[in-house]
Amino acid sequence: MKVKLTFFAVLMAFFVLATDSSVMAVDTRAIDEVLKKTVLETQDFKVIDDFLAEAVQELVRERDFTTIARNRSVIISRKGERPQYVQQFSQSALRHVQAGFGKAQELRPEQRTTNVIINLLIVIDGLEDLGLADLALAKLTDGNAVVRYWAVHCLTNPAIVQQLNAGAASNPGPATGIAGQLKNLVDNSNSETLALIAKFAATINVPQGEGLLLQVADTRIKRYADWTVKHELSDIALLKLLESKLPLSSEGPGGAVPASLGKPAVAQRFAQLYSYAIQRYLKGQDVLSDNQKGHLASVLVEVQEKCVSRLLGGQQTTFRRAIERDSLTAISDEHNRLLGDGAAAGQLPSKLGFDYGTDGAGAKRTAPAPLPDPVKK
Repeated sequence: MKVKLTFFAVLMAFFVLATDSSVMAVDTRAIDEVLKKTVLETQDFKVIDDFLAEAVQELVRERDFTTIARNRSVIISRKGERPQYVQQFSQSALRHVQAGFGKAQELRPEQRTTNVIINLLIVIDGLEDLGLADLALAKLTDGNAVVRYWAVHCLTNPAIVQQLNAGAASNPGPATGIAGQLKNLVDNSNSETLALIAKFAATINVPQGEGLLLQVADTRIKRYADWTVKHELSDIALLKLLESKLPLSSEGPGGAVPASLGKPAVAQRFAQLYSYAIQRYLKGQDVLSDNQKGHLASVLVEVQEKCVSRLLGGQQTTFRRAIERDSLTAISDEHNRLLGDGAAAGQLPSKLGFDYGTDGAGAKRTAPAPLPDPVKK
């Protein structure tokens, strides 16, 4: 019986292959000689172009995953550092990888097309060249989740973010363009892809980054609310990203951020998402697996000890002690103390100056939205 691989299993398979570089599958003697040169001549540019043409062609037509992985490594390891070389390598890579995507569409069965596209995206990711970003942008709307993941991975690569930030002050267009494209993916992305988008949003130096980060938080909040959330452990990283923006969110890189953003909006998302993680732990005792409850416990403890402690200016360990005692009452009381309840605002809203919106009478809410009860199966 054919077993359907999960997204994570497929992703890990490609990741493992991406790290295999034990054997070279493409002749590299000529390109290695060019790499040694400090000044290139006309024939050297042709060597670079011929190397990439051959390597990409092999990548497209090869069926053996191990050989494919070796070819990827051969390409990536020869991207070079000297300006003359790098410029030619980038131009040739753009041309031949783009041609490789075209050839991939001609392959059968469809799974071969998908595999080649993923492998070409892994090459783009490894090359860390902003000049190849448009090739990844074109794959953001692909119907395959693993293809979309690797396309996002290419665009959110820390080296690419660094290049975008280096030019953001004089030319914010590339950064805002990528942020806009990622915005269109958020609502329907899985937790692994959302984690990449959130990291990009928190580190890109354009005002749109903060809005993108809030959108990711809103998506996770919605999934908690309807009990469809998966991989709760990923919210540790997201909550840390939100918390890291709080001291800086009143201003963006070019001045004040839009009025709809800023410290209160970031703080409110932090509090609501954290609240839902806590409430899910409390309400899910009979419906969640031990693994899920363990992940949520990690969220409660890690975020309190690393984020809440810094925000409130003192070490906070109540959730750790309450979980060790298996006291749901103590967890609930600590939730209310930190985040608020119907009677009074919590310490975080009071310290950070935010609320949870208004009720029907226009009064400010002092408590996070309650998590609906889980649907009984």
